[in-house]
Amino acid sequence: MTEASDRTQLAFVCVQNAGRSQMAYAFAQRALERRGLEDAIELITGGTRPADHVHDEVVRAMHAVGVDISDRTPRDVTLEELRNSDYVVTMGCSAEDVCPAGWAGENRDWGLDDPDGKPPERVAAIRDEIEARVQALLEELVADR
Repeated sequence: MTEASDRTQLAFVCVQNAGRSQMAYAFAQRALERRGLEDAIELITGGTRPADHVHDEVVRAMHAVGVDISDRTPRDVTLEELRNSDYVVTMGCSAEDVCPAGWAGENRDWGLDDPDGKPPERVAAIRDEIEARVQALLEELVADR
């Protein structure tokens, strides 16, 4: 857990922060709100070279499951945010400029396909895998508290 508090800090990181990491963040945010755990786990999402906007196919795929991310904007993740995170989850996007040696927390790479430019059924499959992984990770983090 972060030194400044007893909150666990969890970062979802990708290169563009326009697809996978945005979906993971949105699913985690929704799950924490539903469980009343917003004060227990702090969420961060960002990219090393953020895109101008979240991919349209990702916005549509999330909308199909009742999650609106149309107002989200990809953002830079800072080295300080990574250093302060207890868990850094990369999406399998070859974020080579994000070296896990720079932070004290645990790094996990989910090795997910990039949904950018994929057909709707493939984006939906990636979305569903992300949701399942987020749920499993949150179960683990809550059990460890």
